[in-house]
Amino acid sequence: MNIRDMCKSLRLAYVADIYEKIPFENETQYLEALFRKEFELREEAKAERLIKKAKFVNYKNLADFQWGDQIRFPPQLDRTELIDLHFISQKENVVLTGSPGTGKTHLATGLGREACKKGYEVRFYRVSDLVDMLERMWREGKLQLFRNRFKKVDLIILDEMGYIPFSKEGAELLFQLITDWYEQKSIIITSNLEFSQWNRIFVDSRLTAALVDRVIHHAHVLTFAGDSYRVSHALSRQNN
Repeated sequence: MNIRDMCKSLRLAYVADIYEKIPFENETQYLEALFRKEFELREEAKAERLIKKAKFVNYKNLADFQWGDQIRFPPQLDRTELIDLHFISQKENVVLTGSPGTGKTHLATGLGREACKKGYEVRFYRVSDLVDMLERMWREGKLQLFRNRFKKVDLIILDEMGYIPFSKEGAELLFQLITDWYEQKSIIITSNLEFSQWNRIFVDSRLTAALVDRVIHHAHVLTFAGDSYRVSHALSRQNN
């Protein structure tokens, strides 16, 4: 049995490819460095699998997010605590509100990717797409199967809440799903509407109040001010 076969039998996915590249000073140092690299590569591969399963709609991350005065943090949360993702272990929510183009989706996606790197199961949905999916599953009698998909998920990102109003059935199905997640999962929501304006997208005022109550009960609300990055970038190119 050769080295590659032995590694395969021992379920060492990377040792056979890297053992010749590890510097040798002494036996202990070499083995520690070899196995440490095996662990690192396993974690990187796991993060890539989780990122793929999350189905983000873009490749934005925290490294290229432009932090600025446009973001108003709540008193109990600052930038460092947000990036540390402590809210996920506490099953708390994060709500990002403000005008379109101010960086809400970028930040939500960046936090989601960071969560994947730390081993959390994440799912990303445009809210309109999620509601369409819920209505289709309901019609096909597969709604419970769809709801069961989230049992092992730690963080759900709901992007663009409020851009498109829902039907009564769609609003009720989304309410059921968020009720499932209440105090069991963490949710990040991006919206161009303040909570007082959510009646525009949810037909029933009592359902809207109940939904908002669940969302904000354990939530950190960040407000994005200022002009759209996309508009500002387009104008700057025209002026150059």
